[in-house]
Amino acid sequence: MNLKLILLCLLGAVLPIQGQTSVKPILLENQGTISGKVIDKKTNEPLPYVNIVVKEENKIVTGGITSDKGTFLIKNLDLKSYTVEIQFIGYKTVYKTISLTAKGKTADLKTISLEEDAIQLEGVEVVNERSTIEQKIDRKVINVGKDLLSAGATAAEIMNNIPSVSVDPQTNAISLRGNSNVRILIDGKPTNIDASQLLQQIPSTSIKQIELITNPSAKYNPEGMSGIINIVLNKNSKIGFNGSINNGVTFGKTPKLNSSVDMNYRTGKFNIYGNYGLNTGKQSNRGFINTLEPGEEDFQKFTFVNNNTSHLAKIGFDFYLNEKNTISFYTNHNIFKGSGDSKTTVNFVDLGKEDITQLFNNEDDNYSQTYNLDYKKNFKKEGHYIELEVNYNTNDNKEIGAFSTPATNYITNVGNNTLINLDYTDPISETAKLELGLETRIEDTRNKFLLDNAYNSDFAYDRNIYSAYATYSKQWGKWSAQAGTRFEKYNASALFRKVNENDATFEDDLFTLYPSGYINYSPSEKNSFNLSVSRRVDRPSINQVNPIREWSTPQVDSEGNPELFPQFTNSYELNYTRKTKIGSITTGVFYRRINDEITRTLYESPTDPSKQILSYANLNDNNAYGFELSGNLDFKKWWSANISFDAYTKKTKGIVADEFIEVDVTTFNTRISNTFKPSKNLRLQLSGMYRGRDLGLQFERQPMYKIDLGSSYTILKGSGTITARFSDVFNTMNFAFDGTKPKRQEGQFNWESQSAYVGFNYRFGTGKNKAIQRKQRDKNETQGGGGLL
Repeated sequence: MNLKLILLCLLGAVLPIQGQTSVKPILLENQGTISGKVIDKKTNEPLPYVNIVVKEENKIVTGGITSDKGTFLIKNLDLKSYTVEIQFIGYKTVYKTISLTAKGKTADLKTISLEEDAIQLEGVEVVNERSTIEQKIDRKVINVGKDLLSAGATAAEIMNNIPSVSVDPQTNAISLRGNSNVRILIDGKPTNIDASQLLQQIPSTSIKQIELITNPSAKYNPEGMSGIINIVLNKNSKIGFNGSINNGVTFGKTPKLNSSVDMNYRTGKFNIYGNYGLNTGKQSNRGFINTLEPGEEDFQKFTFVNNNTSHLAKIGFDFYLNEKNTISFYTNHNIFKGSGDSKTTVNFVDLGKEDITQLFNNEDDNYSQTYNLDYKKNFKKEGHYIELEVNYNTNDNKEIGAFSTPATNYITNVGNNTLINLDYTDPISETAKLELGLETRIEDTRNKFLLDNAYNSDFAYDRNIYSAYATYSKQWGKWSAQAGTRFEKYNASALFRKVNENDATFEDDLFTLYPSGYINYSPSEKNSFNLSVSRRVDRPSINQVNPIREWSTPQVDSEGNPELFPQFTNSYELNYTRKTKIGSITTGVFYRRINDEITRTLYESPTDPSKQILSYANLNDNNAYGFELSGNLDFKKWWSANISFDAYTKKTKGIVADEFIEVDVTTFNTRISNTFKPSKNLRLQLSGMYRGRDLGLQFERQPMYKIDLGSSYTILKGSGTITARFSDVFNTMNFAFDGTKPKRQEGQFNWESQSAYVGFNYRFGTGKNKAIQRKQRDKNETQGGGGLL
């Protein structure tokens, strides 16, 4: 993608708009104006970008924002009586009543002094004391607080404390509502990095919000059977120079460092922000697999030691051309370097077979970068805008693996992802809204495999997606509804070449409609019901279709399946939210009908019966349904808790080792996180989780559970926080399984689950948030147009 070309095209679109907005409006004889100046009551300094809202009988007529000097002028008003609201985050709202007549067409409100609102100022702290969960019409938003930040050093560890989300501690595979077909986005944008690797690279202190979108609307890309998880990174927007510094050390078998710094500087029409996160240290894992199949008995023992370092940096700016036009840019850079040593031993029961010892060491270098450019044009009517966004992401990964056999694997992966998105939103009335969007996605991946420094194979994968969406929402009384459809043209092609084999190709060309709908009923302020339906798709990822060997042990090879085809899901969901005196409680039920489900499969190697191939396959049509309960509760002034419980039932059927198998399983999961406040500055935390057994076509996973203790103490007049945590107090967490197909096996894997953490957070700067309308990607209701969050 030629970024210079994108910039030139964008400037070409901006300049004509700027020329139009510079034309002075014509004042008609029967129209009036409202003017004034807004200052800070304490400092007498002018306040720029304050919202000025003009209402007639509680209906918004027009509005504007103050200039850099704090002044405002609103023109072309009918000669009527109005209420003027002066709104600014961190200040109390001021109301003025004025009347425009033929004799008094001009209303000068003079100088208006705004007074700080202590209650609102509490909400602009860099990090809240406690995480909060908000149930929106189409998503659940977790605002990350100090309790979650102290839950772990990386995004993967935080995710394991989020309702409905599970992360496999051994493989870092993430699942939502018991299903691993979930789409992971960073700041609402796709990435080329595999989710299991990405979650280990993001420091927990860099995360602002986590959004769970279990039944996305037509505005979003339809990928991810169980929905979308969007990780929103920190971005500050306060006036002046502000920021925070975080440092933490986790002590397991070896110490691991987790640090980050967040800063921003904002003045006038310009805001620049950035953050940097470092995550480094060694991780130790061990496990065994005991094969009990008659005639093939063996005992396999594994030890793994990985030394990883991850750097994550984000920098960006917002430039407010005027009150109607904004240009934003940001870039993310992720540098990951890792090395590992492992040892696998295989002891055979049959004395006629020679035992095996395999040593393996690897080096992994990954560099990914994202560039995002956004232009937004606001029209006169509140909420009426058009927005153009261009996002480019590239990923370059090199891996060297050496076996004691001897054999050396050298693998390179290069991926590029370009996304161009255009959104248009028109609130056609106070109770109705129309949203339209177009999107183009161009993706390509190149993979090459060298064996002992000699070419072995390569894999090329390209896909282009062109889509358009339309949604219409309407509110009447206590009811509201939204309906929409996404139209998508999908094309994918792949080429696999290997020495001494014929080239293998793959083509897929589809045109599909993805409808969605929502109905919300709120009989009172304390009760609301929400029903949603949607159609979704899971397309095979590059890792799932790549036939190049991903990793190998003496008994198992892992590789993709290029013959995979997409699976489609029809999803239905009903939620009820009840607000009580002690907080809010949300319950929900869902049902999913899955066609051609993609799943992991293990089968006997066609070239070596003593080995197995771990890959992917399409199963038959399946059903899944479940129940969820979550609460964000304050039992006492000194005791609050986040509680969640979920139960999923699924029926899975398919063919394994030439045998048709069907299983039914119900899985229970529960979490509770308690926060106790013995004093103004001291916080104590007690949390626990239980993950019930899970049954697949080939394996049964045993239950997992743990208890964590934590504390935090505020110092330096509220600017600093010391945090301590002891995870897995009783050392009970492990991954244990029993398998039946294709061989009778049992096994268990352990990691450094029991650990201690000590951290320190320092916040500096005294600026207040400006109330200018910012790009929606930084709000709870993150931008969703054209498939972006």
